[in-house]
Amino acid sequence: MASPQGSRAPLEFGGPLGAAALMLLLPVTMFHLLLVARSGPARLLGPPPYLPGLEELWSPWALLLCLTWLGLQAALYLLPARKVAEGQELKDKSRLRYPINGFQALMLTALLVGLGVSAGLPLSALPEMLLPLAFAATLTAFIFSLLLYLKALVAPASARAPGGNSGNLIYDFFLGRELNPRICSFDFKYFCELRPGLIGWVLINLALLMQEAELRGSPSLAMWLVNGFQLLYVGDALWYEEAVLTTMDIIHDGFGFMLAFGDLAWVPFTYSLQAQFLLYHPQPLGWPLASFICLINAVGYYIFRGANSQKNTFRKNPSDPRVADLETISTATGRRLLVSGWWGMVRHPNYLGDLIMALAWSLPCGVFHLLPYFYLLYFTALLVHREDRDERQCLQKYGLAWHEYCRRVPYRIVPYVY
Repeated sequence: MASPQGSRAPLEFGGPLGAAALMLLLPVTMFHLLLVARSGPARLLGPPPYLPGLEELWSPWALLLCLTWLGLQAALYLLPARKVAEGQELKDKSRLRYPINGFQALMLTALLVGLGVSAGLPLSALPEMLLPLAFAATLTAFIFSLLLYLKALVAPASARAPGGNSGNLIYDFFLGRELNPRICSFDFKYFCELRPGLIGWVLINLALLMQEAELRGSPSLAMWLVNGFQLLYVGDALWYEEAVLTTMDIIHDGFGFMLAFGDLAWVPFTYSLQAQFLLYHPQPLGWPLASFICLINAVGYYIFRGANSQKNTFRKNPSDPRVADLETISTATGRRLLVSGWWGMVRHPNYLGDLIMALAWSLPCGVFHLLPYFYLLYFTALLVHREDRDERQCLQKYGLAWHEYCRRVPYRIVPYVY
């Protein structure tokens, strides 16, 4: 039951029991993937080859490396930004300001890593440290989430998240009590959302590529494709960093274990799964098939970027010539809903592009193992769940206008399928 002071928002993720299960299941799944990726059979659904002991998981050097990485990205976050953007209006009618310098952080990180490698930094040794690094990141996420929970105890009511104040300690710890926890101008949720995890993901991919080059003389074509596709995805996210300010994570969700673990541990160590698989299970790939896979990724990216750009342009300026002719539905809130262009095809065309790209990332790994397709399966479940949450919030927000929009745009993600 919600406390009298808590939010009356309906409990999500199965309530406290579901939150407790996810706090156990997500780290266990991450370590399972890390273990089976390097095993001979590489069975997604089979048991791991062995259970690592604490001596294999715990490393003070891994923890130091993890904290150093977070410190580096925090320092880059604090550098002068090319732009400062305002977020959505909050309960107290204020708007927070955010530095838009994520792509700058990516470029500076690439420069520092390049200088380090040229000076003898053994980046190719990083894959051997993935288990202790993942353990350190998980430990960091738990401690960080506890500090966020304690900080939220003294936060004003206007700063609390809609769903993370049920009065149940486990559920609120998981979902996050404070919407935008900050110290001065440093926004913890916004910082973690794209910086350390996404940039860490491409760094791990690069380390896996370099180790494959050491083992086999040169990186495989499959490894190049996976690195290139995922670097494009991360670069796009950071180039269009301002768009994250309109996402559910920033607007609606509190900052608790769900996002902290997801950003700091889950993303870099599970999203790099295809590259991990290829290091231990090389796959032959010819240029004709590689070209076809590139075409699939290009189609997915075209849909993903086109849909997101159209939405962002419309939100900024509905009179912009690029979107002025699109058909819309008026709502009681004064907002208008797009019912033509990309957003007249399905309700979430960006999710469709995301899933097509996810398929392209997995195909270089062949079709004889399910493991590299874990990301596609997981991301499908994630986006369907996220789409369902978004549907419920939009129905509550727009009422009859949303019913009309759903009538005009009946398919949610995949045309004529779902």
